Amino acid sequence: MDYKKSGVDIEAGENAVNRIKSLVRTTYNKNVLTELGAFGGLYQVDLTSWKEPVMVASTDGVGTKLMVAAMAGVYDTVGQCLVNHCVNDIFVQGAVPQYFMDYIGCSKLLPDRVEMIISGMTKACRENEMSLIGGEMAEMPGIYHNDDFDLVGTIVGLIEKSKIITGEAIQEGDIVVGFTGNGLHTNGYSLARKVFFDVMGKKVDDYVSELGETVGEALLRVHPSYYPLLKDWVDPSFNHGMAHITGGGLPGNIKRVIPNGLCAQLDSKSWEVPTLFQLMQEAAKIETVEMFKAFNMGIGYVVIIDRTQADKLCLETKGMQIGEIILSEKSEKVRII
Repeated sequence: MDYKKSGVDIEAGENAVNRIKSLVRTTYNKNVLTELGAFGGLYQVDLTSWKEPVMVASTDGVGTKLMVAAMAGVYDTVGQCLVNHCVNDIFVQGAVPQYFMDYIGCSKLLPDRVEMIISGMTKACRENEMSLIGGEMAEMPGIYHNDDFDLVGTIVGLIEKSKIITGEAIQEGDIVVGFTGNGLHTNGYSLARKVFFDVMGKKVDDYVSELGETVGEALLRVHPSYYPLLKDWVDPSFNHGMAHITGGGLPGNIKRVIPNGLCAQLDSKSWEVPTLFQLMQEAAKIETVEMFKAFNMGIGYVVIIDRTQADKLCLETKGMQIGEIILSEKSEKVRII
């Protein structure tokens, strides 16, 4: 017996690391002090650029979107999705991304697949102006099986203490501005897979005329980052709250930043629900309330802003006014009409 016969190929791991080193290096800046392969990634914060820096950290994954990626044999997009999802999560509080770390767990370490995943991650890291400083690849055939793999990321950002956006400043009359999504993003895939593959009987490579693309292409669209679009709008004097629309949809995520006594009233007719969601709802006869719980329904990110700045925000970013803040009734924090 040896390690390889038990299911763990150390040489494959070393091969994968060697193949991704040049990709990872493209994300480095002057703050990165270690090369890939160190026991810990060293990152020096330039304190001359900050007065009272506060660290903001988050860890997340991309859910069962990974299963669609495996079915399609397309892995770079989920790497981008992971990074962008994590960026959006910390940007809700106004944080500027600094560095990222990843975890890839699998039953069998395939260097080609790892390289594709990391190529997507590094592309997203560059677009979000941050560094990928390390990670972990774990080959565990007793935990994962066949083509199973898992993908998790940890992000660290910084925000000036005086600019932290918490939602506490939200007030009656504020405008809810929505920003369009790009498909399912990274949530609702368990239901979406049931609809497309079980109810509709589709395969990942099947072309869907209503969508103008294959099932795989529709489900693997890259989860966008809203940081590049909105980074110049981090000012708590008028930007009173933000929400990343992930699991739980619009009602489940907007309520996380709404103070007691207030309610975000959203007009569902103020934006067009993408065909992808309409198709799934019709095919599986899903109640509208359930659709809004499971999916983003075409709105991937929300900013709650002082009404005096709402028109300017929409003009400069192509956002849409989709609702306003009203006094709440019966502790209701989000209402969709």
